[in-house]
Amino acid sequence: MDSIEVVLVMLLAVVASAYLTRLLPRAVPLPLVQIALGALIAAKSTRGVDLEPDLFFLVFLPPLLFLDGWRIPKSGLLRDKGTILELALGLVVFTVLGAGLLIHWLIPAMPLPVAFALAAIISPTDPIAVSSIAATTPIPKRLMHILEGESLLNDASGLVCFRFAVAAAMTGAFSVSTAGLTFVWLVVAGIGAGVGVTMLVTWAQRWLTCRFGEPVGSPILVNLLLPFGAYLVAERMHASGILAAVAAGITMSYVELNGHALANTRIQRSAVWDTVQFALNGIMFVLLGEQLPDIFRGASATIEESGHLNPWWLAVYAVAINVGLLMLRMLWVWASLRLTIFKQKIRHQPRMKINPRLLLATTLAGARGAITLAGVLTLPLALPDGSPFPARSLTIFLACSVILVSLLVASLGLPRLLAGMTFPPEPEEQREEDLARRAAANAAIVAIEHTQVVLMEAESCVDPEAYPQAAARVIAFYEHKLKEVDPENDAAWRKTDHAEKELRLAALDAERATIYDLARHDRISDDISRKLVREIDLMEARYR
Repeated sequence: MDSIEVVLVMLLAVVASAYLTRLLPRAVPLPLVQIALGALIAAKSTRGVDLEPDLFFLVFLPPLLFLDGWRIPKSGLLRDKGTILELALGLVVFTVLGAGLLIHWLIPAMPLPVAFALAAIISPTDPIAVSSIAATTPIPKRLMHILEGESLLNDASGLVCFRFAVAAAMTGAFSVSTAGLTFVWLVVAGIGAGVGVTMLVTWAQRWLTCRFGEPVGSPILVNLLLPFGAYLVAERMHASGILAAVAAGITMSYVELNGHALANTRIQRSAVWDTVQFALNGIMFVLLGEQLPDIFRGASATIEESGHLNPWWLAVYAVAINVGLLMLRMLWVWASLRLTIFKQKIRHQPRMKINPRLLLATTLAGARGAITLAGVLTLPLALPDGSPFPARSLTIFLACSVILVSLLVASLGLPRLLAGMTFPPEPEEQREEDLARRAAANAAIVAIEHTQVVLMEAESCVDPEAYPQAAARVIAFYEHKLKEVDPENDAAWRKTDHAEKELRLAALDAERATIYDLARHDRISDDISRKLVREIDLMEARYR
């Protein structure tokens, strides 16, 4: 019962954080509010939360990584794949080596494998943390796509490096050849498990649906369980469950393109996943805040044992590591841009210029968050001989300090860096949207004309004008959509479309209010009111 109460309190804290962010200054990001609420829970509670590392990893990481892989824009991922791979793979290795040596130099009492483990777990960036800041800060879409792609892939690479470093700390040995072969197996088998499980589950679900129909809610539940299945299968194969969850999400994004899912299922599934994502990310940051007092006490004890009696050394270490991470990231991003310019020069392409503000913004945007927290809490409690894992509390504290400081720096620095900057529109996205709208409208008109003929031949219609009149009304709607995307009438039609949107929203509000009034006075049943309100809500979602 105590565990259930703790979970409920933390869920309430997540809900409260969403409202508090609307009351506080807009520069305060949501994760920081959730961390503060977690610390408040720890101060008022007499019982702490004991986290089982493996269980924590299993519960939180697969669905979050699965959703990242599912929703990341594939066109942006493929377009900037070179830059993304440089950041997600090259920068991770560069950070592990550079930050690991820096941490060991700062804290000689921390063994080198543990220092590398800390460097590995603080290397992945968190798009959720940056997105909460980007909600009030104009970040170019292309930069956001690069940051999202980086975080998707560096989660896996950073956690794989973390796994190797922890294994070295546990065994005291490290073999390059063994590590290389293990890495290949982790990657290949992990990706294969994610793709295979997703395809198998999707095929089985489609076969069952065709044979027995689709039960209400079943496809959504299967979709929620899919990342856990991929993760567990990969772990049983001693492969990377992290990569399996990512691969399952990316595979799901392609499977979804077959269009077999019902429209109602897609709408409900999207709402469920949005809620799961918000809840899991929120609980992770609330847990971070709840754990901070114990983490600080454990880190202070480690400092005293190492000979530094002043706890302020913790602040010195935290600041030094964060500065080191920022410098390493800026150096790598600058070198990556210089390499891109050099390639453009060789290929006689128009050369880009390095914008110092965007360079610094890319550096600050590397905020850490949920993945770092989830990973560092999986550190073993003891070595194989039963002795405590060296500097575990200090390692967790420093990882948490990186999360806090990176969030603060990004929330304070990005709005000031990007304020007043104007970014060119994304013409490619607008062209693609117009192309899709035009093609879909033309296909709809052809389908209407064909279906009209089929229905008139199949049924004896009392009124021979019924189908032509209905078809004319529907075709007129799609012809209006075609005019909206006509380049010659673009400006005029967009103004008209805005006016029509406001009028339709006002009409829908009036419809909904009337239906609720009829239901309150028992003039229509609750079932009828819910059905009609749902139709209005779906129509309103189209115009929002």
